[in-house]
Amino acid sequence: MPQITHTDYYSHILGKSIKVEVTGHFGLPVIMFPTSQGSYTQNADFHLNGCISWLTENGKLKLFNLETIDALSFYNKNISAHDRIRNYELYVQFLVQEFIPYIQRTHNTHRVVVAGASFGGYHAANFAFRYPDLVSHLFCLSGAFSIRNFMDGIQDELVYFNCPDEFVKNDDAWKYKHMHIVLSTSDRDICLEPTRKMAGILTSKGINHWYDEQKWIDHDWVLWRMVFPKFIGRFFG
Repeated sequence: MPQITHTDYYSHILGKSIKVEVTGHFGLPVIMFPTSQGSYTQNADFHLNGCISWLTENGKLKLFNLETIDALSFYNKNISAHDRIRNYELYVQFLVQEFIPYIQRTHNTHRVVVAGASFGGYHAANFAFRYPDLVSHLFCLSGAFSIRNFMDGIQDELVYFNCPDEFVKNDDAWKYKHMHIVLSTSDRDICLEPTRKMAGILTSKGINHWYDEQKWIDHDWVLWRMVFPKFIGRFFG
């Protein structure tokens, strides 16, 4: 069994501690996000971490499963859409200015791997496409690529720059050339069309990526546990 620890990382930007579950003792850091409003232990609880345990046990990868602030941002209907996106932007800046620099210092690396399923896939993809120089690999499993449905129709730069299916179309393709990008879905996945659309954007810009579409399986953990070892094993196994 790989080593598993739990800790809090205090964010001055957010003014609160973010819970982190760390799996493994050594290896390339993998930042992982839960599904919508999920616990920071969710990927372990549903055995997504466990399905790649041979890589954490042998020191190739070290998983950092982070708490998100979905309930304080996109899913908080008691605040305005402007406040929802501003709160989420604080979380993004916590990653960029605080947590990733901490990982860089403690693990002697510049780039990290990011991964997630469903809305965790959104978090991973949004971060990777916004800050590609910080990311070596993106594993987006049944992810989303737009948050317009949470925004009550507001139009501003913060919304635009948190919708990868919009800003990547207008960005320079060379920024993503180094990144290994995996977009995964299935023909019965609720995120099938958004994933196809994002893959089409990458293709149109000449950005190399791996698009995978499974058959006869729904948007759920069974799908993600099946495909995650295949993708991550191809690069690190």
